[in-house]
Amino acid sequence: MLRLSKKADYALMAMKHLAIKTDAASTSAREIAEQYDIPVELMAKVLQRLARSGLLTSHQGTRGGYTLARAKRTISVADIIQAIDGPLTVTACSSDDEQCEQFEKCNVRDPLWRIKDRILAALATCSLEEISSEVVPEPDVIAVSLTRGLR
Repeated sequence: MLRLSKKADYALMAMKHLAIKTDAASTSAREIAEQYDIPVELMAKVLQRLARSGLLTSHQGTRGGYTLARAKRTISVADIIQAIDGPLTVTACSSDDEQCEQFEKCNVRDPLWRIKDRILAALATCSLEEISSEVVPEPDVIAVSLTRGLR
């Protein structure tokens, strides 16, 4: 099963949080962690890794924290995931890994690499702007819609 790590999930949540902020002020790791019930230490590590990858800018001081380093339309979901988890893989071997005993005889390696490339391409076409502009209805709107549907 292809699955994102918990750190990648947290990174996507944090990046979306920063992308939907309306003011330009920095946001602390603590603020984001408390918003989503994530351990502060873990969120701090995730944000530091995103900053080292050039996706966030870190600001020191009493009003310090993190801001997006680039426009949200230029940051892809693939950028975020790879900043946390490294290169995407779907098999135990990588494209240059000839240490596997089956490397020369494997009949699924190349097709699986092509699948990996398609997945990566799909993640690369989805921007932070796209995932942060998703409109989620308020609970009252959902309740009204459900009530009307029952009539």
